[in-house]
Amino acid sequence: MIKTAEAYHVSVLLRESVDGLAIQPDGVYVDVTFGGGGHSREILGRLGKNGHLYGFDQDADAEKNLSNLTDETSFFAVDDRFTFVRSNFRYIKNWMRYYDVDGIDGLLADLGVSSHHFDDETRGFSFRFDAPLDMRMNKRAGMTAADILNNYTEQQLADVFYLYGELKNARKLASVIVKARQEKPILTTGQLLELTERLFAKEREKKEVTKLFQALRIEVNHEMDALREMLMGACELLKPGGRLSVITYHSLEDRIVKNVMRSGNAEGKVEQDFFGRTKAPLHLINNRVIMASDEELAANPRSRSAKLRIAEKVE
Repeated sequence: MIKTAEAYHVSVLLRESVDGLAIQPDGVYVDVTFGGGGHSREILGRLGKNGHLYGFDQDADAEKNLSNLTDETSFFAVDDRFTFVRSNFRYIKNWMRYYDVDGIDGLLADLGVSSHHFDDETRGFSFRFDAPLDMRMNKRAGMTAADILNNYTEQQLADVFYLYGELKNARKLASVIVKARQEKPILTTGQLLELTERLFAKEREKKEVTKLFQALRIEVNHEMDALREMLMGACELLKPGGRLSVITYHSLEDRIVKNVMRSGNAEGKVEQDFFGRTKAPLHLINNRVIMASDEELAANPRSRSAKLRIAEKVE
């Protein structure tokens, strides 16, 4: 596995995901989750002089990696085959139109939160540190996790915890938070943990708290809506025979990816033509998800939950 930009992020399923793109040397490709640049570096290494790669990331920390990469990977800043786009990947169609790109040969997405974000004590993504409840991928805009906890109604909070964290005690969690914020605002991860730890069974506490933080992060960044928009945009942009290679880490995003690849829509509604044949813009390359090897698991336990799905645009 490749560590890039001073161990900003360890690329998961690197070889498998890039192999899945079946890269053409002169093709046009998009890495919608640039991060530390590991997957992008591998794609560029397989492109010829007329190929091009667009790298998307909305986080300013990722953009800094363009100039902070080691000598081994510093070509990102100067390679005219690479274009960095600081934007949420949900706007991929708009940006490709801006760059006069009518179609792409492949798109790669590593949907997991970067290890950099979990290790940054100031961002609020991890409950390992007492930090401000921010959780925004793009620190320039949008509500923070603290804004949500202190301003959403009890019903809205319960919905977020249940839908995005799949927490069975979502209503109780929401009730406790609403009651506590009447005395003082909930502004830090430490405050949130202190309020909620007694609501989780001791043997499942870490897992349940992880789900709680996941739910807040998804709501803060509108992750499910962005994923749907990106995938539908990819379906339109891919040329016939173009590949979509997506790594997921939890059931919510994996369900959407699977549905789009199988049916062409996030809901999984299968449409048929007059003759009863399934109408879908993509067909699956791997019917079973690709998981990390034992060797990769030993080097990076985070890859344990990673699932890779690959699909091809129908001719």
